[in-house]
Amino acid sequence: MSPLLSSRGLTMLYGPEKGCQDVSFDLYPGEVLGIVGESGSGKSTLLSVLAGRMPPDSGSVLYRGKEDNAIDLYQASEAQRRTLLRTEWGFVEQNPRDGLRMGVSAGANIGERLMAQGMRHYGQLRQAGLEWLEQVEIDPQRIDDLPRTFSGGMQQRLQIARNLVSQPRLIFMDEPTGGLDVSVQANLLDLLRGLVRELQLAVVIVTHDLAVARLLADRLLVMRNSRVVECGLTDQILDDPQHAYSQLLVSSVLQP
Repeated sequence: MSPLLSSRGLTMLYGPEKGCQDVSFDLYPGEVLGIVGESGSGKSTLLSVLAGRMPPDSGSVLYRGKEDNAIDLYQASEAQRRTLLRTEWGFVEQNPRDGLRMGVSAGANIGERLMAQGMRHYGQLRQAGLEWLEQVEIDPQRIDDLPRTFSGGMQQRLQIARNLVSQPRLIFMDEPTGGLDVSVQANLLDLLRGLVRELQLAVVIVTHDLAVARLLADRLLVMRNSRVVECGLTDQILDDPQHAYSQLLVSSVLQP
């Protein structure tokens, strides 16, 4: 099986050991890769570079498209990158307000990505909105409500529906459960895990929460001071970390 996404020597620095340095990995279809580490380790910078939001100082990001074509992300045009992000890719923001259009209805938020792909039939757009609201456990009767009338957890589920309606192959997630109450986090994680498996999504998820990483990720990159210090299967790293920093991270979070 060929990788869906490949990072080679990816470097983006904005200060001494701030950002990401020399990051290389392959992500395969249907795989969930977690990026973990303390605040300031470079997780979000790496995610932004991988998702085409911030050009690297050096290195490359290669993506295998639906037509089995190899796309060098930073050799592609800005228009090509934008098209990828609204069709084959999705990006779930930590703050759902950053990933939603707050001035239009829930249904319009979901339908917007389909319209970007050329769908114009109102009935089809509305039906897709109803189906996806139900899929993310929001009452379909709220299709005409504005996102600002939703709770934080509902806004995050709406943002997930907005991203998944276009049947993307790859989703980037930046702390998707951050800022939510513990009970809301648990429900959202159950929903995410189910959707990822059902739709066979490839996911790159940044999280500081190792419990989230254990639940969702197949494989982990552990970052410290802009570098990947350990990578491997999630259970292996969390149960038997090899690098001193990984050991410290796991013991400080997972031990009583």
